[in-house]
Amino acid sequence: MPPALNPVPEADACDLWQRGCARLAAELPEQQFNTWIRPLPPAAVADRGDAAVVSVAVPNRFKLDWIRSQYGARIEGVLSELAGKPVRLELGLAARAPAAAPAWTPPRGDGRGAEPAAPPVAAVAPAAAPLPALPPHRLNPALTFDTLVAGRANQMARTAALHVAGAPGAMYNPLFIYGGVGLGKTHLIHAVGNALLRDRPGARVLYLHAEQFISDVVKNYQRKTFDELKAKYHSLDLLLIDDVQFFAGKERTQEEFFNAFEALLAKRAHIIMTSDTYPKGLPDIDERLTSRFDAGLTVAIEPPELEMRVAILIKKALAEGTEMPEDVAFFVAKNVRANVRELEGALRKVLAYSRFSQKPINIGLAREALKDLLSIQNRQVSVENIQKTVADFYKIKVADMYSKKRPTSIARPRQIAMYLAKEMTQKSLPEIGELFGGRDHTTVLHAVRKIGGERQKNGELNQQLHVLEQTLKG
Repeated sequence: MPPALNPVPEADACDLWQRGCARLAAELPEQQFNTWIRPLPPAAVADRGDAAVVSVAVPNRFKLDWIRSQYGARIEGVLSELAGKPVRLELGLAARAPAAAPAWTPPRGDGRGAEPAAPPVAAVAPAAAPLPALPPHRLNPALTFDTLVAGRANQMARTAALHVAGAPGAMYNPLFIYGGVGLGKTHLIHAVGNALLRDRPGARVLYLHAEQFISDVVKNYQRKTFDELKAKYHSLDLLLIDDVQFFAGKERTQEEFFNAFEALLAKRAHIIMTSDTYPKGLPDIDERLTSRFDAGLTVAIEPPELEMRVAILIKKALAEGTEMPEDVAFFVAKNVRANVRELEGALRKVLAYSRFSQKPINIGLAREALKDLLSIQNRQVSVENIQKTVADFYKIKVADMYSKKRPTSIARPRQIAMYLAKEMTQKSLPEIGELFGGRDHTTVLHAVRKIGGERQKNGELNQQLHVLEQTLKG
């Protein structure tokens, strides 16, 4: 039976949570922090000697699942470091409050697709701690080309970004970077902004998330002050905007962004955008806007390959003042494949576990520190599950995965399933071949190389693989 939990004195609990939130406010993009972390209520902290449990109430299931998957490991790492011992984060659903007048009310539509207003600051839960003032350009100075690990997965995007940083407005305008969550798109565009300001301190640069632009449009729409909106965005030298897929279905926002887009290009200012998919794959966005997105250069950032994941782990560990043995980096990299963000979360857990247990970093310690992650991964992703998911996606029979049939409609999904099996499981090539009807390992290797190579060039295939990967990871 685990030792009983002792509640931490309220002042200490509040202090730990506030310091953790202040740290997250400094590390996360402002829009992410304000959307997901800032509205959380104060946490309850319980102590059990060598560890602690931090419990936070979340208003609904969607937010609970999102915070757990996207920020859980990072929050635990920050709190553990501040507490000086392991901290486990427990998220639970908040009890429903009695019905009351809403804190804010969306404005009525104007028949042109006007977006609802964001809740005013007064309606949001009080900040967990005083937030550091953001510079007007909203750039994170830590996100530079020097701190970005280069590899095959981001080679084209990084090269294009370097060109833009060196000669903004000259070529690759607009630059459109797309890829899955946590692959380094935000890091890359911050790096461009920081490089330009280093060379031209007087340059007018602005980074923002698409939701902030939407919020600005709503605010100015309500106040009828569109001249202010134009003054803010049309005078820039470099506009960096994250996650433009959030513009989907928001007609007034798209109209205002189109106007800003045209004004900036006319004055040879540069625009860099990121998205989770390529321009033509964006749903509910006006064609004249997607055609503008596609008029410059569109490049993908892929999930990092094994060697790149190892390099990321070693470099980020050194930035934390710790040397990670190469064999441990390979062990972690082989088991954390999704994206850089999850890789950083795994690294924080390993480093915290080493510090608090006062044990050296080795594979055994890494396996213990990541046991929850490894058990979830092993439970969720299997070759059989991959075969079924891919078969469903491409509307073929699961039995076709093992058959000797060779028409393209079957052979292609089979190769994709082999590629995913190699990327998402620990099975060897011969083991995978055996599970695909006793095929030779060279057949599997051919499929892995073929699909992996095409993924770099084919945006539609990359998007399909991204959907399959997210589905398999649940």
